[in-house]
Amino acid sequence: MIDAIIQAVQMTLTPESLTALVIGALFGTIIGALPGLGTAVAITVCIPFTLKMGNASAIALLNGVYATSIYGGSIAAVLINTPGTPQSACTGFEGYAMAKAGKAGEALGWVTMASVVGGLLSCVALMVAAPQLASLSVAYGGPLEICALICMGLACITSLSEGNQLKGMLAGIGGLFLATIGSDPLSGELRFTFGTQDLVAGIDLMPVVVGVFPLAELFFRVYEVHSDSTPTPIDCRRIIFPRLKHWAGHVLTLIRSSLIGIGLGILPGTGATAATFISYSTAKRVSKFKDNFGQGEPDGLVAAESSNNAVAGGAMIPTLALGIPGEPVMALMLATLTLHGITPGVRLMLDNPEVVYSCFFSLTLANLLIIPAAIITVFGFGYIIRFPTAVLLGIIVLCSILGVYLPRGNMFDIWMALAIGVVAFGMRLGDFPVAPLLIGYVLGPQFEYRIGQAAIYKGDMSLPAYLMTSPLAMIFFAVSVFLLLSPLVRPVLGFARSRCR
Repeated sequence: MIDAIIQAVQMTLTPESLTALVIGALFGTIIGALPGLGTAVAITVCIPFTLKMGNASAIALLNGVYATSIYGGSIAAVLINTPGTPQSACTGFEGYAMAKAGKAGEALGWVTMASVVGGLLSCVALMVAAPQLASLSVAYGGPLEICALICMGLACITSLSEGNQLKGMLAGIGGLFLATIGSDPLSGELRFTFGTQDLVAGIDLMPVVVGVFPLAELFFRVYEVHSDSTPTPIDCRRIIFPRLKHWAGHVLTLIRSSLIGIGLGILPGTGATAATFISYSTAKRVSKFKDNFGQGEPDGLVAAESSNNAVAGGAMIPTLALGIPGEPVMALMLATLTLHGITPGVRLMLDNPEVVYSCFFSLTLANLLIIPAAIITVFGFGYIIRFPTAVLLGIIVLCSILGVYLPRGNMFDIWMALAIGVVAFGMRLGDFPVAPLLIGYVLGPQFEYRIGQAAIYKGDMSLPAYLMTSPLAMIFFAVSVFLLLSPLVRPVLGFARSRCR
């Protein structure tokens, strides 16, 4: 393990990795600060650039984007009361009130430091929990257990589709179907190619990623009816950081909210947005400053921002150790690792320990880079926010299309990305969550392969007898059934209770 840690440090501290990390941090902060773009779009734009990078540099770039784009949304929330990302929705409640009172610099100072501390605490949790969880999974990592674990990951789609579980499951099934196009992983038999040579190797991952996120976002933004009025940002060119004495009374909120973010990040599918609202509402109930909430209370900023950044490390724990995305954006991280020939899940810690530790270190550095990236972005925010939306979206789409074309030099991939983008746009119009589509596609090949392996190992045993050989797999399957059925059963139980009253 020591050798893997030393190798990971050397990989992370190379000039290439550090440059990628710095660029990712600055880019993530800027994109996060621009309302309507968000973390998923920022990461998707960067994925094509990782294809020519080493593993450590690619992970560093995406970690820089991921950690800082979550924070970047708070800049727009404070200065124009328009959260740049959904995770920053609660930040505007207190931050904009402080900005209107002439304390925009102080509000950004609280936001920045709470984000950094929350992110660093989540990195500590990641370093402690992920190796232990991976060691446990390696000890029980037969084909049946892995198949059951992937089943549980697919079942977590229901938690990514709050209020639309049935639509989320249908989207996940659509992703599984996309993954079956091409050759069978065990027999090599061709399926669903419709006589087209371009589909023999299946649908490449990049057209799916680009279609689901930036292209669908472009189509949706064009579809939306925008008002003519443009919010005028409050003039603020520097951040005023709180001194140590100002933290008196806020430390408990900082720790509590960070733990909430870490815990909800570990639970697959919960995400930073839910963590922010839970932490903010909890602080609003129990804080000693609760009477000041809504009027520009720093405790509210600390609660919201420490929790949403703490989700980053928490969400990586199941992503790296089990191959289950801790939140929707983690599906993109899974996709990137897959593009680099790295399979997240039970074997990752055993087969590529240096990659895992490099991820730990780069995420820690990314959280520290929030401070300089924030200073630079805030200084230029007044100019950045005035860029025409059409210009920004056009640049993003151009980069995305190039990212689809360059890996294989195939025009078919561009047409496929456009087709998937139209489908994803239609899904958004129909209130179908799009993240389950990508999760189904990413987990589908491994799921099918492990089912085949399990069938071979089963031999002549009956299915119940084979399941009895692995109590852990039975637990995973039981949890999967619970996750799938609970959203469907809950309304029925609620209706039954209401009739009994």
